[in-house]
Amino acid sequence: MLWSLAVARNKTVQLFRHKNLPLLLRHRSFSTTGLYGIPHLKSPKGFQPFVDEAIQRSGELVNYISSKPSASELMRAMDEISDTVCSVVDSAELCRQTHPNREFVEEADKAAMKINEYLHYLNTSHDVYDALKKAEQECHMLSAEAQRGIKSLRVEMERGGIHLCPETLDRVNKLDIGISHLCREYNQNIVTDPGTVDIYPASRIPKNLHHLFKPIYKSEPLITKDISESKDTVKEKGFRITTDPRTLDSVLQLSSDDEIRKMVYIQANSVPHANVDVLKRLISARHEQAQILGCGSYAELAVKSNMASSPKVVMSFLHEMSKMVQAKSTEELNLLTKFKREKCGQNNGDLRPWDEAYYTTMMKSSVYKLDSLVAASYFSLSNCIEGLKVLVNSLFGVICHRIPLAPGESWDPQVLKLCLHHPEEGDLGYLYLDLYSRKGKYPGCAHFAIKGGRRISQTEYQLPIVALVCNFSGSRNPSAVRLNHSEVETLFHEFGHALHSLLSRTDYQHFSGTRTVLDFAEIPSNLFEYYAWDYRVLKTFARHYSTGDAIPEKLVESMLGAKNMFAATDLQRQIFYALADQTLHGEQPHPLGDVSSVLAELKRKHTNLEHIEGTHWEARFSHLLNYGAGYYSYLYAKCFAATIWKKVCKEDPLSPIAGNALRTKFLQHGGARDPAVILNDLVPDGIYRSYNGGIIPDISSLCEEMELMEENQKKVHLL
Repeated sequence: MLWSLAVARNKTVQLFRHKNLPLLLRHRSFSTTGLYGIPHLKSPKGFQPFVDEAIQRSGELVNYISSKPSASELMRAMDEISDTVCSVVDSAELCRQTHPNREFVEEADKAAMKINEYLHYLNTSHDVYDALKKAEQECHMLSAEAQRGIKSLRVEMERGGIHLCPETLDRVNKLDIGISHLCREYNQNIVTDPGTVDIYPASRIPKNLHHLFKPIYKSEPLITKDISESKDTVKEKGFRITTDPRTLDSVLQLSSDDEIRKMVYIQANSVPHANVDVLKRLISARHEQAQILGCGSYAELAVKSNMASSPKVVMSFLHEMSKMVQAKSTEELNLLTKFKREKCGQNNGDLRPWDEAYYTTMMKSSVYKLDSLVAASYFSLSNCIEGLKVLVNSLFGVICHRIPLAPGESWDPQVLKLCLHHPEEGDLGYLYLDLYSRKGKYPGCAHFAIKGGRRISQTEYQLPIVALVCNFSGSRNPSAVRLNHSEVETLFHEFGHALHSLLSRTDYQHFSGTRTVLDFAEIPSNLFEYYAWDYRVLKTFARHYSTGDAIPEKLVESMLGAKNMFAATDLQRQIFYALADQTLHGEQPHPLGDVSSVLAELKRKHTNLEHIEGTHWEARFSHLLNYGAGYYSYLYAKCFAATIWKKVCKEDPLSPIAGNALRTKFLQHGGARDPAVILNDLVPDGIYRSYNGGIIPDISSLCEEMELMEENQKKVHLL
């Protein structure tokens, strides 16, 4: 996941640092510092002066900008504001999501609220807006990146409504605040109402799942010969299943009791019920805001700055994908239904939603003789970290080595800090690894920016600093932690985001790394997933935890076969989610109708999956908040990544030639160049096509890879 705050995407001022702070903590220094190397953050109370000084310095720069300096000086000043403000936003957000100390989290929350209030002031400053408009008229002599920066800042201010009359702007701002509160309410409801199912007796639950659930007990009358006179009771043990996503996946995949799977599935897709109304209000508020800003829908507002450029282009792409995947996904459903009937000794009986994961897991294991524990024995966490190091060294000639953290810099004893170093260019950036699950920590996997790269002078460059956050369970000894392969794939995905930030060399932090349009930013992460599946890469680091033997090629082939076995069904599900996102944020009747009914109809039309009446999965699909009208970006990126892999990387995935192309033509530019230009430079022969003012990725490489092309389709047979 690309961690991205709404404020960082939608506001004019995007990531920042204070002018008077040191550029970075050199790794040879062992003096006491603060959290993330920021001197202010030696204690939780340090967030207050940190945000106050950021606001003071930004105010000085706003006064300077108000004097309408040259276009070049204005862009430098704007980027320093962006750098200053964003270092507060980003460090506060990472702290809120990962710090085990509650006081740090609370102070970070206060800092985030205060800096967001200041952002509101910045984004409604007519002095800044007027200076940007003047600079845009005079910037033709500047670099292409500076020109792009000035224009994007002006456009972002207009997206916030700066050009509107005061009364209308006030309504936009009130809607913006309301949307923020609704998003917070939605997420809080997920935390407070995760949904539970009580199962008795405990023997109905497989022993390998017991550790996931809370034991519970109920009193039952003790049955004796004389029932009428018995007053004794006995405690019966059961389990309370909390239907959070991780636990839900485990139950649906591993529980042989179809009644338990059914109860857990329905409960998980029915909570929190309060979010049905929250989501409806959120969609309505976004729609009203978009219309005030001159757009027909929120989807139009959200997409127009992306590569796609309009909802019409997005929907054309999604419908094309939906048609392409339909035949094979139907074939997969029929195959899985037949498998279920054989296992259950039935001649008929449909595959229900709570059956899919269970029989998919069983069938993959049966066909490919796969044991997830055997596969995991080759993927100790320490081996996987070494694999990331091998990858950057082979591709980019970069040495990735661990360096000590200064006292006060870390937030957990298990956090690692890596330095990326090039023998000729020197240090390129710094990466924190926070990989273990713990109570109160952000539950998923994500890449967090801490400091964006930017040019300070002709000889000085502010190095990027990022954090890669995961939630791997088990021992806190990296040699003892063994990942399943989906976790390995996730690690490589997030590392792709991190490399985009760390290898970026933009003049302005406004464009550093992943600070680019959403349907472009997800490409590196999707591309680096391929490295987690290629045997030529895996054999360099995937070694058995006890024997040291390299992973067998036949095992990797089986893993790939299992991955591709129901790939069309998985892709169809993602297409459905993207269509749902676009539809909900598209042009809407007023008042908005029943969201669950709209989604149920979409599901029937575009998938082979059954909708269970009364359920509403959208009540905890938080991507609708974080990536409103942008969920299609995953599929866009998947198509682009498939083409790049096939035409640049596949022949020799560890080739320095491929690495040089990826770095110099793609990663180093961040968001400083037009994404279409970057893609065409990397793969000149048809990586996309122009359509209706936007661009649509070529889908042939992905379809060929998944055997979706009609001439390449093959029937799957049980082995």
